[in-house]
Amino acid sequence: MPKAWVRERKREYYYRKAKEEKFRSRAAYKLLQAVKKHQFIKPGYVVVDLGAAPGGWTQASRRIVGSSGFVLGIDLKRVEPIDLPNVRTVTGDVTDSQITQSIRELLPRSADVVISDVSPNISGVWELDHARQIDLARQSLRITTSVLRRRGNFFVKVFQGDMLHDFVEEVKQYFSFVKLIKPKASRAKSSELYVLGMNFRQPGT
Repeated sequence: MPKAWVRERKREYYYRKAKEEKFRSRAAYKLLQAVKKHQFIKPGYVVVDLGAAPGGWTQASRRIVGSSGFVLGIDLKRVEPIDLPNVRTVTGDVTDSQITQSIRELLPRSADVVISDVSPNISGVWELDHARQIDLARQSLRITTSVLRRRGNFFVKVFQGDMLHDFVEEVKQYFSFVKLIKPKASRAKSSELYVLGMNFRQPGT
């Protein structure tokens, strides 16, 4: 059976599933699969979703945290509001030095989890795209260390490449458990991976 045919069927499956379950994007299943395996989002949690547009991860997070949690979605693009009382979506730039203060003001308390699916505009030049993605992941980590509670969790998209190892080592300075994950819903040919950091602590502790 040709691999291209299998990949296309997989892509169609998650696209149809998202439509049926009213998720705004098939990417929701990447998060749901990772959470099912590693339990880094739980009912009642406060979640910050960076790079939220069009809102699939925000919806998936809300489904997990339930009515007792809170989800804040942030993206450069406007995210269509999700009509639930404990979900907020705002326009913001993860590279803005003031974004952490804005996030703190919008949260009911320190975040339990920060998730980031932020991506650069793809140029097609692999070294450039990889470098930009790692930079955005670092920006996400910077925000996370400012808004996350002690022992909280972090889940961020990265691209494979020569800068990935150094970024993973950086995440290990802040989290006692760090793992690279590729959810089944992620396209096999895609270079995207996710770094999961659990049990946030200050460096040296």
